[in-house]
Amino acid sequence: MKKRLWKDVFLTLLGIWVGTVAARAQNYSIDWYKISGGGGTSASGAYSVSGTIGQHDAGGPLTGGNYSLTGGFWSLLTVVQTTGAPTLKLSLTATNTAIIYWPYPSTGFTLQQNGSLGTKNWVAAPQTVNHDAVNNFVIVNPPLGAQFYRLSGP
Repeated sequence: MKKRLWKDVFLTLLGIWVGTVAARAQNYSIDWYKISGGGGTSASGAYSVSGTIGQHDAGGPLTGGNYSLTGGFWSLLTVVQTTGAPTLKLSLTATNTAIIYWPYPSTGFTLQQNGSLGTKNWVAAPQTVNHDAVNNFVIVNPPLGAQFYRLSGP
């Protein structure tokens, strides 16, 4: 009789546990996924961050306030803001090029480039600077490695 009682108690507890687990279980699925690699460096002032271990593929942009996030591989083409200089901006085009632009006129400021933020080897950008009534701009092809741009001026 004692064995039967313990068996009934055990089966009852097991039934409660299985019922509880079954009640919590959900049918989640991931129909499609991809882990992509890539990497790059982002810097501003004295701070920089480098690298990536995985990221979602293209999508977005997610925006809020002064920030936005676009999925896909990190861009190796970026602008570096210089204190006191006009705001430098970067925009991708449908033809796989980028436009780097800043307010027109910006007298005394020149566009410079550098392949590494870790050096002081900034040189004049070789692209021709064009302008319209609002902005100065250059069109840049995708670089083979990292390429950073900044404005240098008086």
